[in-house]
Amino acid sequence: MLQAGRPAPDFTLPGTADGPVTLSEAFRANRATILAFYVLDFTPG
Repeated sequence: MLQAGRPAPDFTLPGTADGPVTLSEAFRANRATILAFYVLDFTPG
């Protein structure tokens, strides 16, 4: 379980253009990194 105020665990997800994206690499390259989760995407209702 994630705890508020703790660093996010490093993970890799499929990217939209340049292949997989790893959280630590995105942060290192951009410093400002936003994660957005859409819980209801692709679900009915």
